[in-house]
Amino acid sequence: MTQQVTQTGTLTLRLGDEGHTRALGRALAPLLGAGDVVALEGGLGAGKTTLARAILETLGAKGPIASPTFTLVQTWALAVPVWHFDLYRLKNARELAELGLEEALDTAITLIEWPGIARDLLPPSTLFVVLAGEGDARHAIITGPQRFIEKLGVLAGRGAHAS
Repeated sequence: MTQQVTQTGTLTLRLGDEGHTRALGRALAPLLGAGDVVALEGGLGAGKTTLARAILETLGAKGPIASPTFTLVQTWALAVPVWHFDLYRLKNARELAELGLEEALDTAITLIEWPGIARDLLPPSTLFVVLAGEGDARHAIITGPQRFIEKLGVLAGRGAHAS
């Protein structure tokens, strides 16, 4: 078996408001395919669900898109299946198998809010998006495969600011 080496990079974007967070999701969505993982980190109210919702809407999800805070996982049967996890309430990594995380990682676009408990299971190609700040001081620190970083860098010219 050969191991694929993924070149990684980091991009910091200033997100002046919730609209910019949604714009980031709309820009990221078309770059995603089966097997891609987006790990969403940040405090309560940082915009993780807003970002996930924008990705899902851009990929074609219809109807209300609620956070899976209580259901822990929501699946979307889109052109490429999407699994949206919220791991905030999990106590140990053994619970991840019951949620179908391994299947999602292999076959779908996987969005994970509060990914800490699953970190050891995530592929090296995971795109980590850390959302922080409040109001017009919001920012996203995006770390992961260079193919995402380069394409998301164009956001600097469309409302979000690279730094």
